[in-house]
Amino acid sequence: LGVDTTLVYRGKEILSRFDMDLRRMLHETMEKKGIRILCHSVSEWIRKRPDGRLDALVSGGEVLTVDQVMLAIGRIPNTENMGLEGIGLEMTKTGAIAVDQYSRTNVDNIWAIGDVTNRVQLTPVAIHEAMCFIETAFKGNPTAPDHETIATAVFSQPEIGTVGLSEDDAIKRFSDIEIYRATFRPMRHTLSGRDEKMLIKLVVDGASKKVLGAHILGPDAGEMAQLLGIPLKAGLTKDDFDRTMAVHPTAAEELVTMYKPTYRVKDGERVD
Repeated sequence: LGVDTTLVYRGKEILSRFDMDLRRMLHETMEKKGIRILCHSVSEWIRKRPDGRLDALVSGGEVLTVDQVMLAIGRIPNTENMGLEGIGLEMTKTGAIAVDQYSRTNVDNIWAIGDVTNRVQLTPVAIHEAMCFIETAFKGNPTAPDHETIATAVFSQPEIGTVGLSEDDAIKRFSDIEIYRATFRPMRHTLSGRDEKMLIKLVVDGASKKVLGAHILGPDAGEMAQLLGIPLKAGLTKDDFDRTMAVHPTAAEELVTMYKPTYRVKDGERVD
């Protein structure tokens, strides 16, 4: 960023909902770039100094003196003072409008989609929910939005792209999973002399060989995740990936050339 930067995060690890390998490698890379990361920490108070700079007290008693503070503490649905309770509309504990799998509320003529339902707070998801609503309400074709196979990007440096289940989530649902993982230096960094690594990871059901999740850290990871969303949505298997010819030299060729699992997880236990 060109300035000393500190990230204060209240959780155990940054990006807690993402695959563990992605978040740990991003953490490591950010620190190598000079970004200080404080986990298990919160800002107790922020005060303006006479010179216009800011003092921020963080957990443990340290005071950070900074030029700017950006608060990224999440969002809650803005449903207060709209009279929703007065019409008997059911709400969740977080203030979101409660809906069923088809986006219907408990009031017959009211439906709700998007962030106000607090399912997945992404613009493309809200658009998808709207299309499913049209199919269900106006075309007589009940269609439930898919909130599981969602391609997502984090435009960090390096970038993250992910779709499907993380390793931890897959372990909770499947008794036998295979992990395919490659860490390498992208060719563009070889030419530029930069020492950044890239990570590509596939999570596979050991029984059916269905690809459950794909996770990428590195250049253009978001673009790759968007394309990977199609085969994962279609339910393709690791065998389908293996039968696909690689494009060389590209980073994405790793997706179709990881022929042997790095390790397996059976009944929650890792098997190397």
